[in-house]
Amino acid sequence: MKKKKKPVILQDVLITNYAAEGKAIAKVDGKVIFVEQTIPGDVVDIQLGKNKKSWAEAWPLAFKSYSKDRVEPFCKHFGVCGGCHWQMLPYQHQLMYKQQQVVDHLQRFGHVALPELLPIVGATKSQRYRNKVEYTFSTKQYISFQDLRNNATNSLANQKGFAGFHAKGFFEKVVHLSECHLQEEPTNQIRNAVVDFCLKNDYPFYDIKFHEGWLRNLMVRLLTTGDLMINVIIAYEDKDMIDGLLGFMLQQFPQITTLVYTINSKLNDSISDLSPITYFGKGFATEQLTTNEGDTYIYNIGPKSFFQTNTKQGEVLYNITKDFAELNGTQTVYDLYCGTGSIGIFVSKQAKKIIGVEVIKEAIDDAKVNASMNNISNAHFFAGDVIDICNDHFFEQHGRPDVIITDPPRVGMHEKLVNKLLEIAAPLVVYVSCNPATQARDLALLDAKYEVTKVQPVDMFPHTHHIENVVQLKLRKN
Repeated sequence: MKKKKKPVILQDVLITNYAAEGKAIAKVDGKVIFVEQTIPGDVVDIQLGKNKKSWAEAWPLAFKSYSKDRVEPFCKHFGVCGGCHWQMLPYQHQLMYKQQQVVDHLQRFGHVALPELLPIVGATKSQRYRNKVEYTFSTKQYISFQDLRNNATNSLANQKGFAGFHAKGFFEKVVHLSECHLQEEPTNQIRNAVVDFCLKNDYPFYDIKFHEGWLRNLMVRLLTTGDLMINVIIAYEDKDMIDGLLGFMLQQFPQITTLVYTINSKLNDSISDLSPITYFGKGFATEQLTTNEGDTYIYNIGPKSFFQTNTKQGEVLYNITKDFAELNGTQTVYDLYCGTGSIGIFVSKQAKKIIGVEVIKEAIDDAKVNASMNNISNAHFFAGDVIDICNDHFFEQHGRPDVIITDPPRVGMHEKLVNKLLEIAAPLVVYVSCNPATQARDLALLDAKYEVTKVQPVDMFPHTHHIENVVQLKLRKN
């Protein structure tokens, strides 16, 4: 029998800084240690988990002293739910570390000449800022190691169902929430009411490990227009349970403007390939974004549509993007990864023409509807891969781009697309990114023809390590 390794415990370790992905770091005998749930200035006893020659991961066993910068977390679930893991850090400090994170990524991975970064734009609202939250139902509740160590009594031990967020590292368990500060009410009221109703009526919660049960997920989208769209995801069709639960929700929450349900019998939670069924309302919600000049644009958002989840900071992000594009009404703008057309529509008044390209056909259909709703005639949207679409024949039809706006997913742009941008050689590129690390990698490739002329970080998600970054690039003159 293999002998179990004795855990490595280090005492009186000083946390000195933050690293990528929001992890705090300490250095012990030259080794970098990434420590969960700590901030710079904390002194802790830690236990090592993954332990390599030059680095290790650890979690705190005991706090010997707390950093002077610590503040009291505002959520009762902090430390168990990983959704807002920087609550103990003052917001201004969060912004400082996020700004530094952008600098570190661009310098470490990009290796390109950089202008002085503009100061990060923080959020005016650091709680209840999300317009979309997705909850998971489960038959299993996550209980923290701290509660287990303290023999904490779990009053929900015999409960048959729970609702909240997936626990980190436990795909089948959820952190059961009584409150969440990510979205305005009635989000907590709706989630808790659904749990109570289903428990009372013996509606089975889903067990993702054994693929049994009925109630899977709940998506709540609450927009600045007042629209409230709910999507209830269930495992199979049962008319009595559907009518029972959805009828109860409409009775209890008359502010719901659209109520849909989605049947997901798959082994995973993705609904991108499924068709939501409208039970009440118009089947979509409407949001609006306003430019610095006062122009307001409206957008239809379906149950599966991507839209910026922080509306007010989304306006900030798009206004910066528009400013970086330096539009004067004469340019043809290519909006790559255009989704439902949100950025292209937002900048359309200052452009001669907008060409939006997106690989997901349904998103392009939404983009065309959104352009029509806003009476925009100079925006045209095409479904397909940029690498295939943007050829000489396409440019002859629609014109070569004067400005390219690209807003890729977290993985960044495919190298083939970067090479295509180098081939197109538009005079100006605006690169919007939700992952400065992959953005830096792409900037290193674009450096063959482009110089970085402006960099503007934007905080979209307070109390998390996530950061958005906008970069302006201009074609080199030599």
